[in-house]
Amino acid sequence: MVRNVDQVKDIVAQIQERPGFVMCTLVNNDVRVALEEACRQMHIPCVPVLDPVVGALGAYLNAESHARPGRQHAMDADYFARIEAMHFALSHDDGQVQSGLNEAEVILVGVSRTSKTPTCVYLANRGVKAANIPIVPGCPLPNELFTYNVPLIVGLTNDPKRLLEIRRQRLKFLDQDGDTDYVDEEAVKEEVNNARRLFTQYGWPVINVSRRSIEETAATILQLLARRNGGEATSS
Repeated sequence: MVRNVDQVKDIVAQIQERPGFVMCTLVNNDVRVALEEACRQMHIPCVPVLDPVVGALGAYLNAESHARPGRQHAMDADYFARIEAMHFALSHDDGQVQSGLNEAEVILVGVSRTSKTPTCVYLANRGVKAANIPIVPGCPLPNELFTYNVPLIVGLTNDPKRLLEIRRQRLKFLDQDGDTDYVDEEAVKEEVNNARRLFTQYGWPVINVSRRSIEETAATILQLLARRNGGEATSS
């Protein structure tokens, strides 16, 4: 967030008080020269750490680099779309709010501890409005879920043994009693099987998250979404 020479003067004053090796990623030439000159006078090394990387990329791609300070902080339409998607994901997390679910692009459904929330947050960071609804034994899913035609509904599942291990660790972390169906082996198997039957009944695509990272799960969802919308998945 260093934009001008006056800000550099404040930084130089701090370096004078506590001298140390300086590394910078300044792309504005006037600002960087001011910092480098001040460091030179103090006999302190100042290394522009991105120069070798940018130079190598330019040579490899046969492309010219352009200095655009603060580009990563630009508040364009994509930025605001991500912010809106993040608010949507947080307010529609774990079935908290059911109104407005039809505005979602993706709804994730699955038993507890199948990475629904972090996957929604990751998708929101890509600008995708994602909600999630837990499958809880004895608690009916909202009827509207079975009538939605706008959102892509995806079932998330996990290997029962892996799920059991994750849940036990969760209860241990929360210092809660482990004598519950939540971590009963047979009960967990039944939960997973019932969820799979539900996904099959309604023809929802299913992703087994047992050996997938959040990024891999989200990438598969983005591909499913792009395929349904008749386009190609984007990556970043």
